[in-house]
Parts: sequence; structure tokens; C-alpha cells
Amino acid sequence: MSTAASEARAMTDLVSMPSLPHLPSGIVDRTPMTGIEQTRQRAILDPHTAAERFRLDHEPAPADLTPFVDGYWILRWDLTEPHRQQVLTHPVVHLTFTTGGLAQITGIVSDTFSREISGTGRVLGLRFRPGGFRPFLTAPVSTLTDRVLDIEEIFGPAARAAADAIIAEPCVPTALELAAALVRGCLPTPDPAIDKAAGLVETISADPSVLRVSQLAAIAGMSVRQLQRTFAEYVGIGPKWVIRRARMQEAAARAAMAPEDWSALAAELGYADQAHFTRDFTSCIGTSPAQYASSARRRNDFRPTRHE
Repeated sequence: MSTAASEARAMTDLVSMPSLPHLPSGIVDRTPMTGIEQTRQRAILDPHTAAERFRLDHEPAPADLTPFVDGYWILRWDLTEPHRQQVLTHPVVHLTFTTGGLAQITGIVSDTFSREISGTGRVLGLRFRPGGFRPFLTAPVSTLTDRVLDIEEIFGPAARAAADAIIAEPCVPTALELAAALVRGCLPTPDPAIDKAAGLVETISADPSVLRVSQLAAIAGMSVRQLQRTFAEYVGIGPKWVIRRARMQEAAARAAMAPEDWSALAAELGYADQAHFTRDFTSCIGTSPAQYASSARRRNDFRPTRHE
């Protein structure tokens, strides 16, 4: 994959957190959240610094698109110095329209990415529900995993002109309506299996006691093999990955906020011992839990006070 495609793919995962539009720079909303909303916020590593570097707004999807689309997101930045943001990824497909002319469909990203943003820019995106992109394809969603496609590959050659209009449109509500119109032009028949897939991903996000694929299979009333096939077909990646990623996001979020008893946290997240948890965390985040916690809290504690 090209560098440009990798960066575009990483950018889509930068947006899977609740918006911070009405908060002073550097302040993170502490309003309690549950399920997938909480998990989205935890995609952003070192959220204190991130809140100062870019603005992220969310809008609900139009009612007629909600069988497929979870919502819109709008990412804006205006930087005097480049900012590199590390993000964890989520089991969703994005359709994005980016300053500079990129219009792409991004499948699930199985790794962790760092993405640098600089200058001034905007990304407008549609975030599909887990499983919600399956009816637009002629293949399982897993065929999109770790891939970025130009918009024409799914929505046809005419989509290029529509994408250019969306990117060029300065009024965000108008751009969002243009994006909705583009999707409506290719709207498939709703698939009831989407609700099942989305509900299983929500269960993982909302219930930290779900630590094993066998547990989730029992909740779903499926065999493990049936569950794995459903995730490959509709979600795009295996249930084990979704569970592990949600727990790593939980660990990183808690490490950034307060000191932790790592042994107790490892047990809570389903690890047999602290060493295994530390290896997984380091592999996923790029640093040990203690080092990440120290770095995140140090940057927050020593951030200069802003004066209005």
C-alpha cells in the first residue's frame, strides 16, 4: 500500500471518539458514556494532547441511512506545527472526503497507526455501523480489511464528481447532505444480519466481562465457528480481535487517567498474568503500561495554563 493510502487509512481511525466542540482547548469531557461511544473515545491515545490539536464534531445520520450508517464525523485542524497522533482502530468501515481531493473507502485497520497532520485541513466522513457496509459489497467485509479503495471502486465512476463537490463545499451541513445523497443513490436493501453484527460489537464494548470468544458465542446463541463466520462476513475481522482491542483501549484510557495496579488490571481484562498483559499492551501501544501512564500524565500535569 502507498504511503498516501496508509496515511488516509490511519486518519479515518483518528475520528472514532466523541466530539469536543464546546470545551476549552485541552479539556476532555468526563460525561459518563457506555458501549461503543466510550470505546470510540478510547481510540485516541494521549487524549489530553489530542484535544488541543484538532477539533472533532459528530452529527447523526439521516433516518433513512441509519440501517447502514452510524453517523457523520467532521475533523478539522489548523496547526502552526505538525502533530503526530497515535490511534487504535475499530471494527467499522469509513467513507471519507479529505482536503486535497481524496475520496476513499477504508476497511478495518488491524494495526495501530501514527498519523501526522499539518497545516489546515478537513476530513468529512461517514462511519458505517459494524456490518453496515456489507450490503454495498459483493464480498465479505473481511475482504476490505487493511485496504483502502477509491470511491469509484464501490460507488461507480459518477461518484468522483460528487466527491469533488463534497470536498469543495465550504458549508459543512451542505457537504453532509451531498454525501448522504451520494450514498442514497446506491442504497441497497437493508439486511437484518447487520443488527445482529452491530449488537455483538456493542456487547463487547459495553460489557467488560466478555473476555472470551466462547462467551460471546453463548450470548449470540451461536457456535464459535458460526460467530467467526458472521464476523468475517459482516464485521470484517474476528471476534477475538474486537475483544482484545476493546480491552487494550480500556487499559490505555485508565492508564492515562490514574495510577493502576497492573496485576489487578491484567486479571480484570482476562489475562492469566501481568507479564502476558504487559506484552500485549506493549505490542499494541508501542510502550509498556507504566511508561505510557507516566508519559500521558506528565504531559497533562505540566501543560501550561491558558489565559483568555
